[in-house]
Order: sequence, then C-alpha cells, then structure tokens
Amino acid sequence: MVYEDSYLLVMDKPSGLLSVPGRDPANRDSLASRVKERYPEALIVHRLDMDTSGFIVMARNAEVHKSLSALFQTRRVDKTYYARVWGVPKSVSGEVDLPLICDWPNRPRQKVDFKEGKPSLTRWKKVSSSGNSSLIQVKPVTGRSHQIRVHMKAIGHPILGDRFYAHSEALLSAPRLLLHASNLDFFHPIIGKLISFKSELGEVFERNLKKMI
Repeated sequence: MVYEDSYLLVMDKPSGLLSVPGRDPANRDSLASRVKERYPEALIVHRLDMDTSGFIVMARNAEVHKSLSALFQTRRVDKTYYARVWGVPKSVSGEVDLPLICDWPNRPRQKVDFKEGKPSLTRWKKVSSSGNSSLIQVKPVTGRSHQIRVHMKAIGHPILGDRFYAHSEALLSAPRLLLHASNLDFFHPIIGKLISFKSELGEVFERNLKKMI
C-alpha cells in the first residue's frame, strides 16, 4: 500500500501479479482480490498487464469510482512509465501512432491493424543507453491493452523480458518484463488537490544495465 485515505487507495503492483482475477480458477489471485481481503468495498479503477509493475488506483465507494474512472477516460491522469528496450533509438524522443486490435487467435496478444484497430498513441524519450539496451521514459496518451509493448516492438525496440513481443535475445536479457508504471499524478476527486506518486525502478533494471555493458 502506497497511499490510503477514506476515498481511495494506491498500490504498487509487482510484476507477475494479475490486476484483477482471471476466469480460470488457477488465476483467482490478483492485486484486487488481495486488497479486498482488507478493504472489501474497494473497486478497481484501471489495470496494468500482469507482467507490468507499478501504480494502480482503487476507489473505496461507487461515487469515487465513477469520478476516478472519468479522470482516466478523459486523460486527466498523468501516467509515466519507464522501460528498458532492446537497442539504441536513433532519435532522442518520438511518438508511435499505430492503431491496435486484439490478435484473437493469439490472445492476449495485440497487433497493429490499420483497418480495424483503435487509435493508439505513445510518446517516448530516451533517458540513457548502454551496450545494446536503452532506458526510455514512456507516456501513453491512449490506454490500449499492451499498447506500450506493441508500439515499442513496432519501432524495432522491444522491451526486454517481454514474453509476448520480444525476440529471443531481448526476451532472455531480463528475468521479467522491464516495464514499470513509476509516476502517477491526478487531482483527488473529493479533496480537489493534486496528488503525486513516484516509485523507483528497482534493482532488476540496474542489474540488466550492468549485464549489457
């Protein structure tokens, strides 16, 4: 638990844990179900991929849930991710504007589809590079499933440790998906003040940096 008040909760989800329970009984464990053991009234507002770590917000009543959901839907929540990707981008920053759709025969994978895909926009900035990997800051403008992962692959820089989209070298370069939702900023729907959260990337990002040098 990172933050708690009478209206909402903020958690830092570890990689490998579902945001919400899956349909299969084997996938019942999740961040939401764990939180509900202590806060049975808690309602999930948004999700992260199972392999992605970082901040998740839950509401403590239906009214707050409605308000928080509206903030996310209208893009009034500032979200910043960090990822370690394969290779070194030629530019210091850029954006990926490619429509995405579920790759139904290969769920939960997503794919670029210019005919049926939903508009998807990701902005990124290179932070540092070492060896054959780079640390980038990522700001998804839209919030499609696997958006950052698919967009990074599409520009030739898959995220290290990505079991769905990375090639074998990038996959084996990290023990987990190196994507972390590290910053979250929004105006509290009840109190009305800006609240901000920031977490560290963790040793796994640095261990990979040393490995790639």
